[in-house]
Amino acid sequence: MMSLNDSPDSVNIVDDFDTVKIHVNLQSMKSRKLNYHHGDLRRSLLQSASLMLGETGIEGLSLRKLADHVGVSRTALYHHFQDKNELLCALAEQGFHHWYQRTRQLIASAESDHHETFRRFFYHYIHDATTTPETYELMFGRAIWKQAQATPALKEIAYRCFQYQVEITAHWQQQGLFPQAEATVRLAQVIWSTMHGLARLVIDGVYADSQHIDDMCDCAIRMLLTSKTEE
Repeated sequence: MMSLNDSPDSVNIVDDFDTVKIHVNLQSMKSRKLNYHHGDLRRSLLQSASLMLGETGIEGLSLRKLADHVGVSRTALYHHFQDKNELLCALAEQGFHHWYQRTRQLIASAESDHHETFRRFFYHYIHDATTTPETYELMFGRAIWKQAQATPALKEIAYRCFQYQVEITAHWQQQGLFPQAEATVRLAQVIWSTMHGLARLVIDGVYADSQHIDDMCDCAIRMLLTSKTEE
């Protein structure tokens, strides 16, 4: 049985959000000012913001602290993020890009066993959500969506991710994993809701025992897949 502590063999899950802390000194500050003209400052800001987000959460992240952490003026920072909401949306957008790339890699490298592919997909989702909970909270939490403050770029990548899930759900329907009579969009929504619910239980600390989490994942997978026999 696959464990949450194990990465799927077919996917090299790399935590894009674990970045090396930027040490500020005179030379690096000069370098960053030079890099700004080459478009590298935004990347440096997002890397540093991801690190700060993991350490302090959403509440502890601010544009002022980020500018000080990276070693740039607030004027330079405001060229990329006008306010904290834009920064949070950019971090959430980065999280969706991470999910999209990793999921496509998983599906592209999948074997002919579609049941095992779905199993890996399910575990992959829970793994990503629970290893970067602060980013996951931005991607699906109330800080952005409840206030209807998502940027156009964030909406675009979030929609693309869900559309991709609809596409692979349709493929699994064709392979007999799920009832073809069911609307594909609704199936994708139910699958996502199931994964999201389990991820939230782990993130919120309701369940911490890895064996219990694995058992719940396996139970959910069996329930979702056996529905095809009732068609």
